[in-house]
Amino acid sequence: MLATAKGGGLFKSGAENMMKKIKTTMNNVAASLSNSHHQRSHHASSGSNPCASTIAPPSPSLPGKYPYSRPEFLELTPPELQRSMDHNNREILSNRGRRRLPLNTGYAEVINSGKSTYNEDQANYEVVVITKKNNKTPSHNEPLIDDVNNSDKQASLSMSNMSFNYWGLFDGHAGTDAAIMASKLLHFHICEQLREIADILANPSFIPPICLDNDIKSAPAEQNREEPLEKDLQTPNDTMNRFHLEKEVSQENIVIGAIETAFRKMDEQIAKEKSSYTIVGGCCALAVIHFHRKLYVANAGDSRAIILRNREIIPMSNEFTPETERQRLQYLGKLKPELLGNEFTALEFPRRIQHKEVGKKMLYRDHSMMGWAYKTIEEDDLKFPLVYGEGKKARVMATIGVTRGFGDHDLKVYSSNIYIKPFLSCCPEVKVYDLMQYEHCPDDVMVVGTDGLWDVISNKEVANAVLNVFAAYKPDDPSRYIVAAEDLILRARGVLKEQSWRLASNKLGSGDDISVFVIPLYSLSNCT
Repeated sequence: MLATAKGGGLFKSGAENMMKKIKTTMNNVAASLSNSHHQRSHHASSGSNPCASTIAPPSPSLPGKYPYSRPEFLELTPPELQRSMDHNNREILSNRGRRRLPLNTGYAEVINSGKSTYNEDQANYEVVVITKKNNKTPSHNEPLIDDVNNSDKQASLSMSNMSFNYWGLFDGHAGTDAAIMASKLLHFHICEQLREIADILANPSFIPPICLDNDIKSAPAEQNREEPLEKDLQTPNDTMNRFHLEKEVSQENIVIGAIETAFRKMDEQIAKEKSSYTIVGGCCALAVIHFHRKLYVANAGDSRAIILRNREIIPMSNEFTPETERQRLQYLGKLKPELLGNEFTALEFPRRIQHKEVGKKMLYRDHSMMGWAYKTIEEDDLKFPLVYGEGKKARVMATIGVTRGFGDHDLKVYSSNIYIKPFLSCCPEVKVYDLMQYEHCPDDVMVVGTDGLWDVISNKEVANAVLNVFAAYKPDDPSRYIVAAEDLILRARGVLKEQSWRLASNKLGSGDDISVFVIPLYSLSNCT
């Protein structure tokens, strides 16, 4: 998702300096690849831990927080892990023949065709139990959430029967560290935020109070708010009446807020721990939380989730790219022009402007516009556009092709000190699907995939492929969901023909990492 070419003429430098930079970069890349190959060879020849399924990356100045691995629920052996990194064969991995995921979830993945050494996608599935929050005042020195040090939390799981199912996909870029870290920790952050409001959520009819007391009583909904006086229901005509008006907030609203806060906390943890660990790159994140018989789909990036119900396709996420978020990015550039570093303009033009066109009128648009208008070109308009390109080639500051996710705290514009992180958001869009509003059959599923799937296959093609698989299996056969996930990966990857991966239509297949969950809604509908 990071641009490999940054656009000619963006930054002025001498040809000699540029060649030096290119030579230095190539030497660093070669050294990195050499170290990576050495580490993989050493691990493959070591038999000290036959159950291990991790590979140590090259040793940086700071230790890595987690070694490279594939999803724990796949339970790969070291030889399987090595095969999963074969860019030539691109073997499809799935949970077929392994420990069955709860609710008959199907999962499959495949590595890229060579754009990066490792598979930068990560995935996770968890059943998370929410324990009641301890009333003691938290310490300011309380350690950050870490999946390794949760023995106390795990020991008290039986104290509560409130839980949620969790699926997460993390599409990494410029490294695997952020995606691996988020895949191991995001669900803990979500659990922690829900734990803060567990007393409210324990009673589904309880309306969240506007102000929290130290001890929340799970009173019935009709008792936990005072009945408004007749005068309060009238249209406010003075300051006092307006002050006392209340906006009613539902439990669904505070669950959404908890998820949004958890995403922010996850990104803050990555930023904080960069001082202690090597955490390279960033990642998009898409999480599905099944809680109180609703599905909360939280998306920060360009992965996608759709529901297939009674042969109808229901989109459950929107992709966040430089194109879809142009107005937000341009508005930030207008509010804080110092973030543009005197190198970029927040305005958009249909093409790059030439110096000879200064003084002429040209089409443009700013943050407030969906359409286009004409303006007289000024010298300042010759700067490189903040958002440039179309489709998958669109970039923020000529560098990155996604606008939401975790990490990227050190990402800068090429050959400059301009940070891109201020324009990137970790806040997800959360959509909610109420499972109790519909009757579901075994063919109704949610398909969640990284962009490697959706770049080459449409929603309709995905739906047809899934239904074709289901037609060949009995409705009560749990393997049908695994086979559907494998089939989607196969269709998106294609087959190797004359050194390129081709789809059945002979178009180019996806050369990206691809990860897919197929989640049966029928199982969720019958699950409390």
